[in-house]
Amino acid sequence: MDITFLLNEEVVSLTGVSPTTTLLDWLREARGLTGTKEGCNEGDCGACTVMITDEGGSRALNGCILFLPQINGKRVTTIEGLAAPDGAMHPAQEAMVEHHGSQCGFCTPGFVVSMATAHLNGARDHDVQLAGNLCRCTGYAPIIRAAEATEGTPVPEHLRDLRGGLPQAEEVADALAANVVQPSSADELAMWFEAHQEATLVAGATDVGLWVTKQFRDLGDVAFLGRCADLRGVEDGADTIRFGAMTTMTDVEAAIAPYHPSFAAMIRRYGSVQVRNAATIGGNIANGSPIGDGPPALIALGARLHLRKGDARREIALEDFFLDYGKQDRAPGEFVEAVSVPKQDDTLRCYKLSKRFDQDISAVCGCLSIIREGDTITEARLAYGGMAGIPKRAAAAEAAMIGQPFSEGTIRAAMAAMADDFAPLSDMRASAGYRLETAQNMLLRYLHEMQGHQTNVQEVSL
Repeated sequence: MDITFLLNEEVVSLTGVSPTTTLLDWLREARGLTGTKEGCNEGDCGACTVMITDEGGSRALNGCILFLPQINGKRVTTIEGLAAPDGAMHPAQEAMVEHHGSQCGFCTPGFVVSMATAHLNGARDHDVQLAGNLCRCTGYAPIIRAAEATEGTPVPEHLRDLRGGLPQAEEVADALAANVVQPSSADELAMWFEAHQEATLVAGATDVGLWVTKQFRDLGDVAFLGRCADLRGVEDGADTIRFGAMTTMTDVEAAIAPYHPSFAAMIRRYGSVQVRNAATIGGNIANGSPIGDGPPALIALGARLHLRKGDARREIALEDFFLDYGKQDRAPGEFVEAVSVPKQDDTLRCYKLSKRFDQDISAVCGCLSIIREGDTITEARLAYGGMAGIPKRAAAAEAAMIGQPFSEGTIRAAMAAMADDFAPLSDMRASAGYRLETAQNMLLRYLHEMQGHQTNVQEVSL
């Protein structure tokens, strides 16, 4: 496969490269740029962080699960490219030295690239920006002080206009014949995928990347969807918000926050900045994970899924897409085109239970929405992840509430009924009993929160 990109201002053209070579491996093995480190090799530690720039701006991404075709036509800036041509250090590099933000130094390049990208974008929420970078020995206090020290310092001249002069992405000559393609539209994708129904579709690669780096799988026929601009973006309509399948979770978070801030707060937790910048809403749904955090929230909002095969399109309730563990209502050659959420009053609350606060897989994720007329419950949508082989609603608990007053007595009756909804498994994250009890308690927490009581331990003050 042929790709062209800019690497620290040098034009790079590659011919015949393996489409599943990661940027991290290529940087270290083919170019000797060893500042970008391999830590976890799954997008969790941030030691491999690079800055990627395209027409939409500059983003921090994990190089370890970023395939070379995904940088076609883009600019790559590594730790070696942050210093000025005359050797002057980037403000983030200077601050890390001055504030003793590095000890063993292994994680330092990733931290610095994340800091430099945030600095370029004017982001000062340092705890959020650096949540995807792990340090085992220095401690985070001096690193955060270094990040704070960069505030107000000017962006270096050589990094101010990274969107200018982007290279022309290499074109695929025959999209129907090639076994690895980069379609430029949903129409091209639909035509190719109908003819290659066993192919792997790669959106952000935050899941598929691990198939290669951890499971060493051969992906076979592959379509990289990054150039399908018509599959990206948010349409904020009169009655619905429609998300193209290739919309990143970063953009989903920004679009949903004004309407459902609890959903946006959960998005900030279930993936780091690097992960959210790559992961897509369509991929989060299509992989069918029973512990994916996006589907429970979308199901609780009554989301609709838009599917396409060739020229045929259909629309279903998102909850009906998940049939059984590893099985979805998606025909061979059919793909997720978009998901739409009806606009509504904000009654949604999302509760994510995990061993780490940031960037961890949920033991239980509960997304609850209860609608009332006066004090009477007229509709309830209680969707959970981690409680079954699929994201699933608590139908018995919902039924126990309809027509009843919004009171502790009603909620406790629904909590008891929830035992008929789920038979969760015990695994390394939680026991079955713990999962059921905490899922029930999330309903009680919802009641207290909607009554104005303080329920978030991170916000409790004396």
